[in-house]
Amino acid sequence: MVHIGIIKWLEEHNYEIKSISGCSIGSLIGGVYAAGKLDKLEEWMKSITNYDIINQLDLSWSSNGLFKGEKIINTLVDLLEDVKIEDLDIPFTAVAADILSGREVWINKGSLFDAIRASISLPLFFDPVHRGDDVLIDGGVLNPVPIAPTLNDDTDLTIAVDLGADPINENQNKEDENEEEASAIELGIKKIVETLGWKDSKPKKLNLGMYNVAIKAFDAMQSTIARQKSAAYPPDVEILFARDLCGTFEFDRADELIELGYNEIDRVISNKN
Repeated sequence: MVHIGIIKWLEEHNYEIKSISGCSIGSLIGGVYAAGKLDKLEEWMKSITNYDIINQLDLSWSSNGLFKGEKIINTLVDLLEDVKIEDLDIPFTAVAADILSGREVWINKGSLFDAIRASISLPLFFDPVHRGDDVLIDGGVLNPVPIAPTLNDDTDLTIAVDLGADPINENQNKEDENEEEASAIELGIKKIVETLGWKDSKPKKLNLGMYNVAIKAFDAMQSTIARQKSAAYPPDVEILFARDLCGTFEFDRADELIELGYNEIDRVISNKN
């Protein structure tokens, strides 16, 4: 959501976005912007509740992830319509990671939302995506700030957005937030179970402590890799946001976070000038 605020600021200050690459949520926001549908996505994000998001969770019966991830993508396709990446007016690359070869995969052709679905496949949370011989997961595993795909494009300025900066509350106990995230996931699974007609069943309380540990480890890993990538391919402008800025299900904070993105790029570019 901070990406949306950054794009708004750039447009209002007469910057022309000529090339986009992104992974994970960056691939969603960047791809939808390249398709000319960001206003519609923003309107939807501002209107949904945390429970609406939970309704989009489709429980996976495989051992590869908690959720299949198909329902949310189908919802976005119904809302925004799918397009071919090569038909976009702005060159766009979604970055994923192939868990078999251990390499980055740059997706710059084919279905936009198939590319986004691969790029947002957060390990343990969503099932990986099979694309040819590749098994793809969230691109942030290998490159959370993918600058390299834009290097050969004809642009004057490279702006990188890093969502993995040091935590705001680095030394603060985060158990309450962990429990809130776990409760939201549990609620989603409970809803799915009830939908399947198993209301009388009484499953044991899920132990999602391991999930929370894995997510925090993933965030820390991304932060380290992002610093390395930025050192290798220094952007002209880097916008940093703490990795504990908000939780996975806090879509009710859309207005606040969009405004934060807008104000932060204004501050960084003003200081640079």
